Amino acid sequence: MTPASFSSQTSQPLPSLIGGDFPRVTRLVTIAGGSGVLAAGAVLGRIAASKRYALSVAMASDGSEAPRAILAEPVDATAADVEAIVYVAGEFNPDQLTFGAGHSAASAADALRDLSIFL
Repeated sequence: MTPASFSSQTSQPLPSLIGGDFPRVTRLVTIAGGSGVLAAGAVLGRIAASKRYALSVAMASDGSEAPRAILAEPVDATAADVEAIVYVAGEFNPDQLTFGAGHSAASAADALRDLSIFL
């Protein structure tokens, strides 16, 4: 007999963020308050002064313009900093990622590859 948890997982397919078998590495980080609601798969940069993460926007000048991680879970950092799990290595489906203004899978791929994040 199939365990109930197994059958319930397969009955509701979710979009797959994971794109392959390359080993995934996660870290607990702080998402900067004021970043808003971010979906799993958001491509994040790290703010140099605070070491907090935010959606990576190409025109930023605080360090977060460089993609550094992929958010593993949805978060709401509208009002305050929140802790969240991010991927710092792995292989991901670019169609499931959220890029900030000025970034795309093509423009972020090289920077992410240098961090062992493959699209």
